[in-house]
Amino acid sequence: MPLTFRKSFRILPGVRLNINKRSWSITTGGRNGPRHTRSSTGRRTTSMDLPGPFGWRRTTTGKRRRGGR
Repeated sequence: MPLTFRKSFRILPGVRLNINKRSWSITTGGRNGPRHTRSSTGRRTTSMDLPGPFGWRRTTTGKRRRGGR
């Protein structure tokens, strides 16, 4: 069974710093509205809890640079 590492710190009210083995991210909002997360790898996620057992999430990845000159 592989080991994983994940830690979350509350920096300010409504702002969290999340750290894992490969990257880090900043999450804002989420109390009574959408959460916005930006990762060090370029991933951006917007998510929201909906009534009942439902939720919504939209993730976009950062633009990759093409190799070459």
